[in-house]
Amino acid sequence: MNDVPEAADPNVIHRHTPGKAPERAPLLRLFVNIDHVATVRQARRGLAPDPVAAAQLCEQAGADGITAHLREDRRHIQDADLIRLAETLVTPLNFECAATPEMLALAERLRPVEVTLVPERREEVTTEGGLAVRQNVTVLAEAITRLRAAGVRSSLFIDADPDAIHAAAELGADAIELHTGPYAHAPHDPQRLAALRHGTELGRSLGLAVHAGHGLSVSNVGPVAAIPGIEELNIGHSIISRALFVGLAEAVREVRSVMQSARLP
Repeated sequence: MNDVPEAADPNVIHRHTPGKAPERAPLLRLFVNIDHVATVRQARRGLAPDPVAAAQLCEQAGADGITAHLREDRRHIQDADLIRLAETLVTPLNFECAATPEMLALAERLRPVEVTLVPERREEVTTEGGLAVRQNVTVLAEAITRLRAAGVRSSLFIDADPDAIHAAAELGADAIELHTGPYAHAPHDPQRLAALRHGTELGRSLGLAVHAGHGLSVSNVGPVAAIPGIEELNIGHSIISRALFVGLAEAVREVRSVMQSARLP
């Protein structure tokens, strides 16, 4: 199973003290979401392509971790995929799921490094927005408590909204993942990027680790990667799409190169 790294390397996942701002800006990690490798496989309900093999290739190409979303309707990632990922990855696993009893029980069994709780509707094509934290306090509080008891870090996928960020901190989440979809749809709108920047600053001031993801690609990731307080980006669809033309390893390296360049002094 994946255990939280204990090394002093500033690029590993840290446990921040709730309510206390981290003392220094973290380095930036790339977690590759391999859901859509499974999407291609499920088109034929066969064995190929194997998302676990894809995850291992991403690791070899420089990914700092792997993200996989097990949906209620099992439209792409399957339970067996998640089990194999938890057993074989050498980098941390970020398990994305809804805060349901079924998913929490699986998280308690597998004990990935991190669980990111996301909103989920069967009729949506992909995740359309952040969690409504205030409206789901009881459910999310129970989920965070269960994850903490299992030794698993909790992250809430939310919009860059100050009230949602405050609510996440009040619930005791370890991290938030800011929904970058609005920015990705209008990357030249300065207000979209400013919202992510302000959300990052607020989250860190409240002691939250700040991640970001959704709709990011080589063409738009640079400005988000340049926000110094963000420590993790979750990118999937654009990498898998690009891999059709240049190969998976090269697609990972391309995104990582842009991210690193954006963080240069």
